[in-house]
Amino acid sequence: MVAVGGWGDASETDGAAEEVVPLGGHAVPGVDGTRYPLHEPGGQRWQAAVTAARAELAADGCCVLRGFIRPELLGTLRSEGAALAPHAYYTVQDVNAYNIPLDTQLPEDHPGRIVLRRGNAFVARDLIPRQALIHQLYTDTRFQRFVADCFGLTELHEYTDPLAGLCLNVVAPGNSHPWHFDTNEFTVSMLTQEPEDGGVFEYCPNIRSREAENLADVRAVLTGGGERFIRRLELRPGDLQLFQGRFSLHRVAPVAGAVQRHSAIFAYSDTPGLIGTAERTRQLFGRVLPDHLAVGEIRGDQLLD
Repeated sequence: MVAVGGWGDASETDGAAEEVVPLGGHAVPGVDGTRYPLHEPGGQRWQAAVTAARAELAADGCCVLRGFIRPELLGTLRSEGAALAPHAYYTVQDVNAYNIPLDTQLPEDHPGRIVLRRGNAFVARDLIPRQALIHQLYTDTRFQRFVADCFGLTELHEYTDPLAGLCLNVVAPGNSHPWHFDTNEFTVSMLTQEPEDGGVFEYCPNIRSREAENLADVRAVLTGGGERFIRRLELRPGDLQLFQGRFSLHRVAPVAGAVQRHSAIFAYSDTPGLIGTAERTRQLFGRVLPDHLAVGEIRGDQLLD
């Protein structure tokens, strides 16, 4: 792991108090155990939280668990993100919604031919210290079990990919994370720093399926004629977002003001051994490792990206 400078005081921000766990067990790092009893796997309150999350996901492919992180630790999230952000891979790139090469041979009216400007940056997993709150949460087995239950999965796996899986998404003022689909069927994320203005999360629930790309609908959104498909979500720091991004086109709208937008991405898979393609890894992190060149990406469908 690469050490990140200026990290030493991050875990002490705001004088965070130790959480009181009401019904036994050990607290999951940072989590409000009263509202979200991850320390009681399978218990009655656990099941109630899971049932509510499943209902929201079934309704439109997105669920937000408000106040997931204890209020006194929001400063820790923010300061840890501030220490990590300078280590992100900053570049402005022309991409498409499928994150495939722009010279891919496609029909003239295919939405993959529409060029988008991507200005967000990512801090790769190998740059995030293990003591960081988001790293502790990502690797906690109770958190993983809770996420799996919310998505109705029998098991959940961290990415094998040494750069992806856990990362910090940084969107600076004037930039955005343009329309795209996720590699995996479900995504878990958390806003850790909100911008002064803009940076709204926009998504098109289930605009495609495992069997159908629905290219005309995707093209409508990308060309400004698909407002009927778009939903907008206001997020606050410490909210946990569960999202089915494999089938829902989504973006972070342009950020305005003087403050960056930071969000932690907790990526898991129900299939072990997931490693990103070399093309997409270069786009996101500006580098590839031998693992990306030796193994093709493991997929559960035949969609374009």
